Amino acid sequence: MRAWQVIDKQRLELAEVPDPVPGEGELLVRVQACGVCRTDLHVLDHDLPVHRSHVVPGHEAVGVVEAAPPSSIHAEGDVVGVPWLRHTCGVCRDCRAGRENLCRRSRYTGWDADGGYAELLTVPADYAYPWPAGLDPVESAPLLCAGIIGYRALRRAEVPDGGTLGIYGFGGSAHLTAQVALARGIRVHAMTRAVDSQRLALELGCASAQGAADPPPEPLDAAILFAPAGELVPVALEALAPGGTLAVAGIHLSEIPPLDYQRHVFHEKQLRSVEANTRDDGRELLELAGRIGLRATVARVPFDEADRALDDLRADLVTGAEVLVL
Repeated sequence: MRAWQVIDKQRLELAEVPDPVPGEGELLVRVQACGVCRTDLHVLDHDLPVHRSHVVPGHEAVGVVEAAPPSSIHAEGDVVGVPWLRHTCGVCRDCRAGRENLCRRSRYTGWDADGGYAELLTVPADYAYPWPAGLDPVESAPLLCAGIIGYRALRRAEVPDGGTLGIYGFGGSAHLTAQVALARGIRVHAMTRAVDSQRLALELGCASAQGAADPPPEPLDAAILFAPAGELVPVALEALAPGGTLAVAGIHLSEIPPLDYQRHVFHEKQLRSVEANTRDDGRELLELAGRIGLRATVARVPFDEADRALDDLRADLVTGAEVLVL
């Protein structure tokens, strides 16, 4: 089969490799589409440490099951989604408490194991999502990470229904999160440096769109930082109303500058991180997507141009999300 492999830092190469063989309890999936996520870029650029030599990135994959274990809820011919979270131990304190996203023995698709920038992949059956009828594989592939992480970040931000939410950075995850927030009657303000992303935010129904470091037009009950820019943490904290919460959604963040207690932290403001997701997050988000018509704004990219897609993402040339189409 053909697959894109991370050869070394910032170098992706298309190669002919053997078809993967599913292990015990795993599905073999023929990929139809795979979203291009900023985490793939962090794997390629070694912002995340190398976990697997020559790894195939990609963790927003939708495809058709070609082989399944007898005991699986999935069967040959089913359409499934293959997400970032691939394995948790199930027995540690966090797993038993419903916080499997914090499992220290967790493993991830496209980082610890080969992912969806390939014609075929394997996935533990218990970690694949049944694909809801009516969700287009290409238009909805970004839900599998961008959507799920944004959904968890929105929960972590604790924005009240009818409240105000600031979104810093307006890419693949943010434009999906904005739709979920708007469906809850939340007033959303987008802070992003890209003019096309500002335009998209307004088209989706955001109340305002301005530069990444610009103050929103009103105090924020909550904010989510999607841009991997630590310098925006004090900016977002200062924009919060008393008692507000800032959730940082990225897996990687540049250095945070010093915070001034009175300006940034006082008045019981909260700063929270977001780490991965649970399978329940994914199930809830996919069910919600069908109910509210959640869709990604996507640019379809031929499979042979995955390297170009990641270069565009690195250069902030992407509005919405890119999806590789096989």
